[in-house]
Amino acid sequence: MTIGFRIQTAVLLATVLLAPGLLLSEDTAITPGTRSVMDAHNCYPYFEWWSDRIDRALSTGRPLAVEQDLYWHNDKRTGRSWSVVTHGGPSSGNEPTMEAYFFERIRPIVERALGEGNRRDWPLITLNLDFKSEEPEHLAAVWALLNKYRDWLTSAPRTSDAAAVQPLEVRPVLVLTGESDDQERIFYDRVPVGGRLLVFGAVHTHTEDPMAAPAMLEPEPASNYRRWWNNPWKVVEKGGQPQAGEWTAADNDRLRGLVEHAHSRGLWIRFYTLDGASREELSCHGWFRSYNFGSLASVQLRWKAAYAAGVDYIASDQYEQLAEYLTNLARSRLSSIPSRRPSQKLAARPAGCPNLP
Repeated sequence: MTIGFRIQTAVLLATVLLAPGLLLSEDTAITPGTRSVMDAHNCYPYFEWWSDRIDRALSTGRPLAVEQDLYWHNDKRTGRSWSVVTHGGPSSGNEPTMEAYFFERIRPIVERALGEGNRRDWPLITLNLDFKSEEPEHLAAVWALLNKYRDWLTSAPRTSDAAAVQPLEVRPVLVLTGESDDQERIFYDRVPVGGRLLVFGAVHTHTEDPMAAPAMLEPEPASNYRRWWNNPWKVVEKGGQPQAGEWTAADNDRLRGLVEHAHSRGLWIRFYTLDGASREELSCHGWFRSYNFGSLASVQLRWKAAYAAGVDYIASDQYEQLAEYLTNLARSRLSSIPSRRPSQKLAARPAGCPNLP
């Protein structure tokens, strides 16, 4: 399937199956199925470790996606509470805030993009929010933070009919969040009609049987708020990464069926988390064993298949390797002349790296 065919197919699907107005001007890449980007999984420090993850992710170029896990920290000594970027509790209060770690870090990129006005690759950065606690005050605090940076954010009008998908005003940053109904109450229900939606939720996924038909896993079309579908890899290969064997034609057909289902319903689709590393690499870079296919060659087969199928967001901890691989796949489709960027090396890690699950 050529890039041109993929884009034409996506445009046709958007024109026929989505609500009027969702298909935007051709100078943006917002329509589901038009591009596959590297999604930087767990892009934040763990305690004193791996504080360079945001810099590593941004060094791979744009467009890309960045995942930030958020937890509501309560300081018992002062009685203050605030949102921190961390994989979960207990928190110390020394973790970075999303404003400092993410938003202010991307300020030069966003301001340059706004100044240049070249919308072709917008959104340049997709911010993927993974809430590890959902206190109402936590969600409200994040909503207030998003409003502070609203001029950077892709948005849509809030109307009285949630089923009527409204056109997006595309800006340099797109914010996605989870499928939680608690999040929808803050990020959608409380937005007044005529206001702007600044964050877009995932559709509900029913994975009681991970290998069920796509329409059983995800029966919802896109709504004005819910515009994407987030998936563990176990819906593609039975048992997920730890039990994955050889990549087969049946696996490939399964993947394509899931992607086609998502795009036919006007949804971006994401799969997490596709790693292929040695045990030492996992330990020294803080990557989870449960996401590992065991080798770079094995995961590259899945990266290639995901790209060919039109997966919108491919999540991995191997930011540099995946971004370079996707760049080369795109170049190979546009030119018969081989072209490679110099490999970007991961920074050396100190001895005594912790082992993660």
